[in-house]
Amino acid sequence: MAEVAPAAPPKPAKKKAAKPKKAGPNASKLICDAVAASKDKKGVSLAALKKALAAGGYDVDKNKGRVKTTVKSLVAKGALVQTKGSGASGSFKLAKSTEAKKCRTIYC
Repeated sequence: MAEVAPAAPPKPAKKKAAKPKKAGPNASKLICDAVAASKDKKGVSLAALKKALAAGGYDVDKNKGRVKTTVKSLVAKGALVQTKGSGASGSFKLAKSTEAKKCRTIYC
C-alpha cells in the first residue's frame, strides 16, 4: 500500500494594513463652501466649482467622479439647487429651505 503524505497545514491569511484616513474636510463640505463663497446670483457652474476646489488644494483631476456624484447627492438631499442643466452639469446654488439648512449643518 502506498503511504499518503500528511497534508501541509494551511497558511494563515495575510491581513491588509488599513490606510489612514486623510485629515481635512470631505468633498461635500468643500463643495458647499465653494458655492457659498460665490457671489453669483445665478449659481456656480460645475467648471467654476472645480476651479474653486482646485484653488483650495483639492485634487480635482484625481477625484472628478467623486465631485460629480457629490454634487448630484447634494442636489438630491436639498442642500444645493440646480438652476440650469441636468445631472451634474449646469449651475448650482445653495438652497434656502429649512431642510437645506439642516443638510448644511451636517454636510456643509
